Amino acid sequence: MTKAELVEDVARAAELTKKDAERLVEIVFESIIETLNHGEKIELRGFGSFRVRERGARRGRNPKTGDPVNIPAKRVPYFKPGKELKELINEEGSPAASSSEASAAPDTSAGSDAGGDDGAGDNNPTPPIM
Repeated sequence: MTKAELVEDVARAAELTKKDAERLVEIVFESIIETLNHGEKIELRGFGSFRVRERGARRGRNPKTGDPVNIPAKRVPYFKPGKELKELINEEGSPAASSSEASAAPDTSAGSDAGGDDGAGDNNPTPPIM
């Protein structure tokens, strides 16, 4: 969902104009950002909590050259989903739960190729190395 889609949903649900709904969404985001900037946490019961985590300075490597690089300390926002949100996401009837069940099913077609070891029909998504 994009911010524009969120604004449309808020406008429709609250029977507001899109302009008023957009301002409402902006106010909520600004409030969250301001609270996190003050080092406070935000707890929304049933949804989750927003916090700021401190990441210490460390040494890294430039992936292109391999040279060591100093990475400064920084603060990063973090969201931890609440118990109720996790339960709602993992309900049996949700589309995400049913698609993840299908993708979690074991692939039994890999051993069904009786035509030798030419690679045809073995459902391998990785292309051959040339």
